Amino acid sequence: MSRLSKANLKARESIFMSRPEQLIGDIQAICPPDLEECVMAMEDCCEEAYEAQVLLRNGTADLSRMSKVLQNERVFLLVNEETIKRYKRGLADEVEPAINELIERAEQGLASLEKKAQLLENKVEAAKMIPRNATGTSAVQKLEARRLQNLIKQREQLEAQVQALENEILQQASSQSSKIPGSRR
Repeated sequence: MSRLSKANLKARESIFMSRPEQLIGDIQAICPPDLEECVMAMEDCCEEAYEAQVLLRNGTADLSRMSKVLQNERVFLLVNEETIKRYKRGLADEVEPAINELIERAEQGLASLEKKAQLLENKVEAAKMIPRNATGTSAVQKLEARRLQNLIKQREQLEAQVQALENEILQQASSQSSKIPGSRR
């Protein structure tokens, strides 16, 4: 029930005459209970109708979009096995050069890393051959010792990289053999 109708309900003059002595000209007059219930029921109906209208509007605002979304179309395409095999061969011919190039590049990178690792190993062996003074160490010897430790760390890192590249090459080779049709291992 709205606030305006509740506030003005007591001050209204009614056209219905159930008790005329109380209603005519009396500012403090009380409406008959039947009329008050009728007004409240009408206000409730109006509020319900408004809420239903808002709910309906919110629910159907995007009806055109939803009807397009819900429209579906089924398309079936039947292809014979020869067509599938032809496309598979075409795809293998298209992908194979790229895979071979990647393998070649990985092998070149591995070879360069092996050369670096060999050079570092030679430097370490050469550093081990240099005799050390048992009595004292000079600043140059300390610098060489630090350099040697750095070279050892670099060698270990390079060995780890070489191992990772070898694993990657093996994985690529195995994936290449499984992707190329007709190859069996």
